Amino acid sequence: MSFHDATVPAFLQILGSLSGLLTKAEAHCKAKNIQPEVLLNARLYPDMYPLTRQVQTVCDFAAKTCARLTGSEVPSTPDTEKSFEELQQRIAKTVDYVKSFKPAQFDGGDTREVTFPIGPNNTMTMKGQQYLVNFAFPNFYFHAATAHGILRHNGVEIGKRDFLGVR
Repeated sequence: MSFHDATVPAFLQILGSLSGLLTKAEAHCKAKNIQPEVLLNARLYPDMYPLTRQVQTVCDFAAKTCARLTGSEVPSTPDTEKSFEELQQRIAKTVDYVKSFKPAQFDGGDTREVTFPIGPNNTMTMKGQQYLVNFAFPNFYFHAATAHGILRHNGVEIGKRDFLGVR
């Protein structure tokens, strides 16, 4: 399996499922007469990110990981989304960005030194494969699963198949 094939399809699967989760969440708000901001600002616990930030973080991990593993410029995306529509647009832009990478760009990415921020004032450096498996994927899936958990906890009728993006 190429490094591209181990990375890009995994990101695209969950980004697609996250888009589906948001579609169901928006429909839930309409059906139950809930203001969208209630779900968009919902958290599982007070010190955790709200749904909006969870989605933004999922997008950031997908895009920035691809950039770092290919030696490309790491994109900077301001966190300005405040609606389901804006979050859907961010996901769509992230999907387009991730799809733009060609398999050959990932060649050598598994052994490339990857330096990334861990907090506001610190960085860490790992080999690409270690970065992907031990840092990027766990964070990507954590924030995606937390977004799912926030929606499920708030009554949106979704399950594991929705998280996986399968029918």
